[in-house]
Amino acid sequence: MNDDASDGPELVRPDGAPADAIVRVFRVAPEHAKMRVDVFLQSQLRNTSRTRARAIVRRSAFSPDGRRLRPSERLHAEERVVLWRAPLDEDEPSGDIPILYEDDHLLVVDKPPLVTVHPTARYHRSTLIEQLKRDRPGEYLSLVHRLDRETSGIVLVARSPEADRAFKRILEDRSAALADERAGRRSAPPLGKTYLAITWSVPPAGTIDLPLEPDVDNPLRVKMRIASPGTGQEARTGVEVLERRAGYALVCCELFTGRQHQIRVHLAALGCPVVGDKLYGPDDRMLARSADGELREEDLARLELPRHALHAHRYRIKHALSGRQLELESPLPEDLSRFWAERPG
Repeated sequence: MNDDASDGPELVRPDGAPADAIVRVFRVAPEHAKMRVDVFLQSQLRNTSRTRARAIVRRSAFSPDGRRLRPSERLHAEERVVLWRAPLDEDEPSGDIPILYEDDHLLVVDKPPLVTVHPTARYHRSTLIEQLKRDRPGEYLSLVHRLDRETSGIVLVARSPEADRAFKRILEDRSAALADERAGRRSAPPLGKTYLAITWSVPPAGTIDLPLEPDVDNPLRVKMRIASPGTGQEARTGVEVLERRAGYALVCCELFTGRQHQIRVHLAALGCPVVGDKLYGPDDRMLARSADGELREEDLARLELPRHALHAHRYRIKHALSGRQLELESPLPEDLSRFWAERPG
C-alpha cells in the first residue's frame, strides 16, 4: 500500500479529528500528478467506488499541515494525502470460533463466512485473529495463510515463531513440487487443499490449467484474470462435480497451485461462476456497491446469496514439526447447505 508517514513531512492534526483516528498517508507518485483527489484515493483504496471515495475525501482527507482537501482538487507529484478516519463502529463477532485441531505448535480453526481473517483499514476488532487473541490472551498466534472474508472453512494458525516459519515453508514447498512435476520429476506434494463450491451451471470435470494475472484494467485493483499462454502465474485447479441441480452444481475443487482468487477465476472462465460472487459473477461493480453498503434489491436477487458460495473443506498436510500426517476437514456450513437443499432437483 502507499502509506508513507515515515518519509514525509510532520503531520498536523486537523481540528475535529478524533483522538483515536486511524491515520493513513498516501504519496502521490509522478504518474498520478494532476489527478483529482477523489480519483487518486479511489485508485489507492481497495474495493472503493468513486462515490465512496468522494465521501471519504469530504470527511477525512487533509494535507500534512491540516488543510482540508476538496474532491476536485488537483494533486502534485510527491504531495501527501492524509486520511484521518474515525475507527469503524464494528460489531464484535458473535459465538466461538470452532477448533478443528490443536497441539503445542498448531491451531486449526473453522472460519465462519463474512469474517475478515486479519485487521484491515475497514475491520480492526471483528477479525478472526483478533478474536483468537482475545480468547487466548498472551499466546503467540500467527496466521499461516489467509482466506477471503466471504470464504468459510479451514485456517491454519501457528502457535510459535518456529511453527510459523515451518508451516509457511510447506506452502512454499508446494510450488517447488509443482516445478518438479513440470520437469518430469516425481515429488509428493506437501499440502493438499480441497474446496467446495456451488456454481451457476455445471462445469466440466477435469483439470483447469490456465495462467492468472492481475486485471490491471479493472479500477478495483483486486481482480484477477486469465493470462495469455506463456505469461502470468501458473494456476491449476482440479474440478469434480459432486451433485447437479437445475442450473447449479456442487463441485469439489482441488488446488494444485494457490493463486489469488484461483478457483473463482477458473470456474468463471468456464462460464460457471460461484453463486454469490460479486467480483467474478454477474457484474463486478457489485463488489464496490457492497463495500459501500449500496447493493440494490436487484443485485441481491441476481447474487442469490449474501456471500460467495466457496468453502475451504479439507486439508491434507504433514505436520511441519512432528511429521504427523494431518487430515483436517470442515463440513459445508449451514448457509450453503440450506441453499443447496432448496435447489430443485
